[in-house]
Amino acid sequence: MESQSKGESGHNAEVRAEVRLPTQELRKDLPFYTKVLGLRLDSIFPADDPQVAVLSGHGIRLRIERGAAEAPGCLRFLTDDPAFAGGARLLTAPNGTRIEIDALNPPVITPATQHAFVVRRLADQAPWVIGRAGMEYRDLVPTRLGGAMIASHIRVPDGPVPDMVHYHKVGFQLIFCTAGWVDVLYEDQGDIRRIHAGDCFIQPPGIRHKVLHSEGVQVVEIGVPADHVTEIDHEMTLPTPHYRPEREWQGQRFVHNIGAEGHFAPFRIPGFEARDTTIHAATKGVASVMVARPTGAAVPWTKHHGDILFTFVMRGTMVLEGEGKAPYALEPGDAFVIPPGMATRYAAPSKDLELLEVSLPGAPPTEVLAP
Repeated sequence: MESQSKGESGHNAEVRAEVRLPTQELRKDLPFYTKVLGLRLDSIFPADDPQVAVLSGHGIRLRIERGAAEAPGCLRFLTDDPAFAGGARLLTAPNGTRIEIDALNPPVITPATQHAFVVRRLADQAPWVIGRAGMEYRDLVPTRLGGAMIASHIRVPDGPVPDMVHYHKVGFQLIFCTAGWVDVLYEDQGDIRRIHAGDCFIQPPGIRHKVLHSEGVQVVEIGVPADHVTEIDHEMTLPTPHYRPEREWQGQRFVHNIGAEGHFAPFRIPGFEARDTTIHAATKGVASVMVARPTGAAVPWTKHHGDILFTFVMRGTMVLEGEGKAPYALEPGDAFVIPPGMATRYAAPSKDLELLEVSLPGAPPTEVLAP
C-alpha cells in the first residue's frame, strides 16, 4: 500500500495507493468494514458531515467516498482463520461491495482425468502464444484431459530472461530440455544449474526458482493440474546460502537429471529400451519420465493400465497405430496421449527415434498383446 520513490529533488518520497469505493451512507459502512472485516479506520472527513473514510488492513487501503462514480466492485479476502467475518464466505457490504472470502492456501486438487486419444503435430501449425516472461508457448494437449494436466512446448528468447523469483502451486512439474540450454537458480540447490538438450528438472511443489539466461532453448513442460497458480516471492534472494539436496517439498525432491550420464535398460514396450530420469524415485511414484528408443526388435501391440500417458517425439520418425484409428505418421515436435486400455503400436520406428514419455502415476502396468 505504501512505497518509497525518488522525487524530482532526488530524495525518497512516500507514495500511498487507495482503492475508491462509492457509498450513499458512510455511517452504515464503517461498522461493517471495521468490525466484520477487521479493517482499521485511518481518517474520516469532514468532521461535521463525513463524506470520506480511509481504511486499511489485510494488505489493502480503501477510500469509501459518498457519491463516488465508481461501481461498488468486489473485494476478496484470503484467510486461514475459519472464524473470519463470522465464518461467512460471501457477503455484501452496505455500500453494495461484494465481499468474497476464500482459503489462504487451498489444497492443490487435480480434476479426474477425462481420457482421450490425442495427437498434436507440429506440422499442423498450432499457434505459439506469448506467455510469462516473454516465453513462447505451444499447447500440446488442447483438451487438458479435463484439467488434469497441461503439456507445453516452450521456446525462450536468447539472452537474459526477465524473470523473478517465483514458485508454482502444483502437484507435479517437469521441465525437459529438447534443444539449446538454459540457466536456472533453485532454492537450496546451490549455484546456477544449466540444462542442455536431453537433460531435465522437476520442480517440486513450492520450490522457489528463477530463470536466468538461455541460448536456443526449447523445453517440454508438464504441469499437474492444468490450472495452477504462479506466485512471486519478493523476499527470497537466490541462490540461497544452504545446499540441501535431500530436502523434500510435499514429499518430492528436486531432480537435475543429465541425459549424457544415463543408462538404457529394457522398456515397458518390447522392441524399445529406455533411460530412467530418476523422477519416479524422487517423487515416490507420482510420475515416471523416460527417454525411449528402438532396439531394432519387433514392436508388438500393447495396452497400458495407468492414468495419464503423454509422449513427445524428440528425434526421428514413427507411425502411431491405434485400434479404430487411422495411422499417424509422427515427426519431431509431435506429441500424443494414449488413454488407458487402448491398444496401440509404435510402428516403423526410425533408427534415430527418441521419445520422451511422461506417465502419471509412474510405471504404468503394460499389457503386451498377442500377435
